[in-house]
Amino acid sequence: MSNKTITLYDVAARAGVSYQTVSRVINGAANVSVRTRHNVEQAMQALHYVPDPAARQLAGKRRRIWGLVTTDLSLHAPSQIAAAIKSQASQAGVDVSIAMLEALSEQACCQALDTLLAQRVEAVAVNLPLSASQASALVARYAHAPILFLDVPASAQVPSVTFDAAQGAALGAKHLLSQSLNRIALLHGPLSSVSAVQRRAGWVDTLAQAGVQPVAQGEGDWSAASGYLQAQVLLSYQPQGILVANDQMALGVLRACAERGISVPGEVSVVGFDDTADSAWFTPPLTTIRQDFRQLGESCVFWLNSVAGKKTPASQCLPVTLVVRESTGEAGKGRPQPAALAQQLHVLAEQVAKLPS
Repeated sequence: MSNKTITLYDVAARAGVSYQTVSRVINGAANVSVRTRHNVEQAMQALHYVPDPAARQLAGKRRRIWGLVTTDLSLHAPSQIAAAIKSQASQAGVDVSIAMLEALSEQACCQALDTLLAQRVEAVAVNLPLSASQASALVARYAHAPILFLDVPASAQVPSVTFDAAQGAALGAKHLLSQSLNRIALLHGPLSSVSAVQRRAGWVDTLAQAGVQPVAQGEGDWSAASGYLQAQVLLSYQPQGILVANDQMALGVLRACAERGISVPGEVSVVGFDDTADSAWFTPPLTTIRQDFRQLGESCVFWLNSVAGKKTPASQCLPVTLVVRESTGEAGKGRPQPAALAQQLHVLAEQVAKLPS
């Protein structure tokens, strides 16, 4: 088997055209007939020829690039957002260069933006939890570069595409309340996160309107491991329901319940947030708040394209929906609560003691 590298000239010889014609086909030039383009593409396919991106740029056909600054992609939601943006950008003929921050700081964020802008990206999407003042400072510092924010407060006066965290929190809390559950615990994300703060506030406000106070609250770091550890404490308060700020932490909660022999939803109903791709496959399948990451990707690409075209699209707040699965149900429809079970056993024991010997 030959290891010879296939070149532009090999493609030209097989297609019966000049190498300049092959170059024009690769670079999408308009002055090539349909038949000639087809012959060249057939030759490329037969020879397994892959055009060199660097050569295309040298030929004057530099591919458009957008930037994305994001948090840890080992977390499901950020990874799905990144995938959605890359997928939609690819359909628009644009590459996405990603800078991932392992630790959030102003210096790290600026370094990431500097790196991306050095690559001559047209615009940047920033999926980091930033306060309104932090986002405004970045806009001022990088006034020459269009920046779109994906995780800032609704009050921030910066270009943004976000999900309606307050709506999502209200939907989750009302779902548990509708099942006559009033012993509800909260597991929120790190309070350094804008999304975590907004979701927690939405839960507390919605419960307060119904005259309900959380029986306990815990703070995780978005990971399943932190959800598992926090659940150990929350479950000691014997909640009837747990509202969790993301699906990964909810997975940890379900694991903790399973280890303790606590049935979900018989004893405890669990509601997540995000509707990541795996949540429908948890045991039991997770009731959660769906954030449409594909729609977010489409909105980001629309904004980035508009800015590249010198337009100034408005910020957008995307709606969310409740997805009801098998992790929620009315208390008592599954296995009895421990206290109720103990009472039933006590009554039964008394009845047995009264039986004639």
